Amino acid sequence: MAPPRSFTWTRRIVLTLLTGFVLLPVYVMVSSSLKPLEDVSGTFSWIPSGLTLRPYADIWKTVPLADYFVNSIVVAGAATVLSVAVAIFAAYAVSRYTFRGKRVFTVTVLSTQMFPGILFLLPLFLIYVNIGNATGLALFGSREGLILTYLTFSLPFSIWMLTGYLDSIPRELDEAAKVDGCGPIGALFRVIVPAARPGIVAVAVYAFMTAWGEVLFASVMTNDTTRTLAVGLQGYATQNDVYWNQVMAASLVVSVPVVVGFLLLQRYLVAGLTAGAVK
Repeated sequence: MAPPRSFTWTRRIVLTLLTGFVLLPVYVMVSSSLKPLEDVSGTFSWIPSGLTLRPYADIWKTVPLADYFVNSIVVAGAATVLSVAVAIFAAYAVSRYTFRGKRVFTVTVLSTQMFPGILFLLPLFLIYVNIGNATGLALFGSREGLILTYLTFSLPFSIWMLTGYLDSIPRELDEAAKVDGCGPIGALFRVIVPAARPGIVAVAVYAFMTAWGEVLFASVMTNDTTRTLAVGLQGYATQNDVYWNQVMAASLVVSVPVVVGFLLLQRYLVAGLTAGAVK
């Protein structure tokens, strides 16, 4: 049965307004990144009077953007791999086994998401500094410390989300794997992990995006050599001027890995996020 014409036109109008609301900032970013600095610093104009690609070349010279890019890829990639690896084992144990304290563990893991990250900033700072003074292990100001920090924030939600997905996988698959001679670990990697690929991808995307765009901890836990992109973009603002065209150009360049990854993995992401919604 076809919907009423009033509903169809209302839907078109709402979707058009939402599309314009989303695309308008993108247009401002793209147009501003193609303008000379004097045009961006002056009165804003919707149609650029002149276009130039110079800001896209200058962004690599004004600040060491390539170094920040490498730091972000290493930190976000390592945090994602560790988060997925730990979440797979933890979610498999919670989903498939019954043990004392299981409910307490699940509630505790999920409850950590209720607290704002700024509450953990000072304690983590003190812990890293004291560990460095006591053992010589440099966690503060290092990539390793930042990876560990992001892991503590992405892992609880990753475990919870992946547990929900594993619950939707029939237990008969585990039993069939055991009949074929697989142990718990063999059943996990040979049967459960391939079947849970959409959920694993969803967890990986969440962990990567959490680490890629984080600013608060990256601004405190890093130094000039370990600074990430989210903090490095502040380098385009100096005491004398703000290079707005380079800020917009760098923001677009920084967004490319996330946008491309989302477009390539969106079908897995949607399937992973909606798993278990219908029984």
